[in-house]
Amino acid sequence: MAHILSFDFGTGGLRAGVYDTDRRQMLAQAEAAYATHYPRAGWAEQSPAEWRAALRTAGRAVLEKAGRRTIDAVCTATTASTVAICRRDGTPLSPALLWMDCRAEAEARETASLDHPVMRYCGGSDAVEWLVPKAMWLKRNRRDIWDAAEVVCEALDYVNFDLTGEWVGSRMNAACKWNYDSAVGRFVPEVYEAFGIPDLTERLPQRIVPVGGVIAPMRAEMAAELGLENRPVVAQGGIDAHIGILGADTIEPGGMLFIGGTSIVQLVQLAEESDVSGFWGPYPNALNDGRWLVECGQVAAGSMLNWLAGEMFGLDAAGHAALIADVAANPSRSEGLLALDYMMGNRTPYRDAALRGALMGLTLGHTRTDVYAASIDSIALGSANVLSVLKARGVSVDRVMMAGGIVKNAAWLQATVDAIGQPVQVAREDNLSLVGTAAAAAAAIGEFPDLRAAAAACVAPSKELLPDPARAEWFQKMLPLYQDATERLRPVLHQLASRQREA
Repeated sequence: MAHILSFDFGTGGLRAGVYDTDRRQMLAQAEAAYATHYPRAGWAEQSPAEWRAALRTAGRAVLEKAGRRTIDAVCTATTASTVAICRRDGTPLSPALLWMDCRAEAEARETASLDHPVMRYCGGSDAVEWLVPKAMWLKRNRRDIWDAAEVVCEALDYVNFDLTGEWVGSRMNAACKWNYDSAVGRFVPEVYEAFGIPDLTERLPQRIVPVGGVIAPMRAEMAAELGLENRPVVAQGGIDAHIGILGADTIEPGGMLFIGGTSIVQLVQLAEESDVSGFWGPYPNALNDGRWLVECGQVAAGSMLNWLAGEMFGLDAAGHAALIADVAANPSRSEGLLALDYMMGNRTPYRDAALRGALMGLTLGHTRTDVYAASIDSIALGSANVLSVLKARGVSVDRVMMAGGIVKNAAWLQATVDAIGQPVQVAREDNLSLVGTAAAAAAAIGEFPDLRAAAAACVAPSKELLPDPARAEWFQKMLPLYQDATERLRPVLHQLASRQREA
């Protein structure tokens, strides 16, 4: 039996949990918030100092709730491509660039021009969100910060440094976001040189540890700050959504983890390399040896619905809940309307940061409930489009586990199940990242022989949700219209995005 301290650094705050491997459940959870700042359109930043404060606040609180003064292991998951720039002692030189920051759009487009074998793992180009395009932007536009930087890293690496005093990278993040060759386990300096950042290699954490590997014991000072009487092992984690694969036990081919929150991430693993153009990957050995990880996703999801309810309709939390209930009771309110969900561009399968949102078919008779329903359906159609293109690429998905904020929005959840047209498992545990990090840490200290065994043992309980046949048929008819509208409007949406950038 072991007790694991898990941390999940999300977009809006940190959640901490204490997991009991014998009882296979979370004993306690705690939260701490931190702010996101938007200094310009398309920019999003956070303070590493606030991450440090949140870790101590939530860590102490959850240990107190669980009644634990000793912990066997610690593991962390964070948002991916949230980039910290700092000195080697951890002193930040600027705010961290949050994953959704898209200032490096031009740099991301440039990465498509490089013909190098390692680029096939990311489908031929980097996303605007990733560390490498952000590093390119920093060197070009903030040379003062770049020249002073001794470490350029992910939020995960920064947190692990805070926990252990060692700069260590996760093989998952390196494989998926750094153009690291995870097939052979090495950096590829010539790629960074081609992108004009040959000095990035020396700024990245040099020791790369796979998920579930041991980093080091926790610093004595950190253990004291958290109120621990021992120095637990700190195990390597990874990207928040991706670590959830362990909590969902979708680690083997045929399974999909679907996390709907601020954005949507859909993750599958393949038994071998294959063509998944339109998506990110497949990445060899990103989560575990011998498997190829594929990332799919949508940029704007829950954030789009919150924006509509709060900014556009002026609703408080109770008003938003009432709106959700209205749509859930009348899902066909959107018929005659078609929305496109590209409020912050498209992640997959178009990989187009310059797409923008749209709403078509409006009349003076439509209400905000109709508009909200159409927006939910647009997100659901985007998800159906992802699975449709995966199927066309030869990737079969037999089991889907859903988790995240989508579970708390009955209208969005049911619309998504109807749109993909197959039964899904809905996780009862609302944070699979905490379960996944617990599984990784348990494997690190030998509670389970490997990550596969840990995932099978720690999988979160779930319930099955079935699609409504009539609504599933409606979505099946709407999907070609959604796809056609995207292609026809693409030139117009690109022009509008260009004008936004110029402004």
